[in-house]
Amino acid sequence: MLTREIGKSGVKASGVGLGTWAIGGWMWGGTDEDASVAAIQASIDAGITLVDTAPAYGMGRSEEIVGKALKGRRDQVVLVSKCGLVWHSQKGNHFFDQQDKPVHRYLGKDSIIYEVEQSLKRLGTDHLDVFITHWQDPTTPIDETLEAMLALKSQGKIRATGASNLSVEDLNAYIAAGQIDCIQEQFSMVHRVIEADLLPICQSNGISVLSYSSLALGLLTGKIGPDRTFEGDDLRKDNPLFSLANRQKITALMDAIAPICAAHNASSAQIIIAWTLQQPGITFSLCGARNPEQAIENADAGRITLSQDDIAQINTAAANHLTNLDG
Repeated sequence: MLTREIGKSGVKASGVGLGTWAIGGWMWGGTDEDASVAAIQASIDAGITLVDTAPAYGMGRSEEIVGKALKGRRDQVVLVSKCGLVWHSQKGNHFFDQQDKPVHRYLGKDSIIYEVEQSLKRLGTDHLDVFITHWQDPTTPIDETLEAMLALKSQGKIRATGASNLSVEDLNAYIAAGQIDCIQEQFSMVHRVIEADLLPICQSNGISVLSYSSLALGLLTGKIGPDRTFEGDDLRKDNPLFSLANRQKITALMDAIAPICAAHNASSAQIIIAWTLQQPGITFSLCGARNPEQAIENADAGRITLSQDDIAQINTAAANHLTNLDG
């Protein structure tokens, strides 16, 4: 399994990470706890050491499930959680409602200290390996936010710091305030915005990048055909990215890269994950899994090394089939 360091923290983890947003159920049509626990444990068995969660994923539900799955195995993983989306306070800015409760973006020192303790309880651990600000709070100076996080680091409650969903100005402010170890941003073959702005700054400052939605909410697995429907609160139900026209383009892309998949004895999803990990500036690829089969498939992608010719062919296929993708 490919292993990389998180910034300059000394913390090392598998290149492929397990993202647990879907495991929390919120915006994914609910969750099956037993299947989720099995998926987490299968991920670890298959070599994944990076597990990413957040309080907002089901208002603590994802963290609770991750905590159950890690009982007796905590020392086998690099555990990532987040702060900044709160429902215990109405400070900051209202962001959305979940389970009929208002959720605010707030990164004040008082809240960060409260949040880390709540996460530690739900996860059943005494420390987080990485603590990330989930969404940025324009009402709190970044100096105050990072000062609180670095204080937690000095206390041994976290080992590395990070920020997610941030602007260039936010990133530069974190660096000026005392450096961070990583950022977590959306990046995939169909969403490459950060290549132009955030990635160069990270590369210049030794900051790792954890890409989320590496498989574009499942679209790039090659398993979501034209007949697939989404129910309940599944965020893909009305997402233009999952239009019939887009699914047809993805099918054409998968057909184009099929020879590369065959050469590596790999699935389309595995080749997409491997491609992601070999993009300049991308350090880790977070991928969701809701059952052991998906978990093992994702993990095995961390053992694939694509040649420069492979990457060139994939890039050509992407340019041919993903241009003007809706959404």
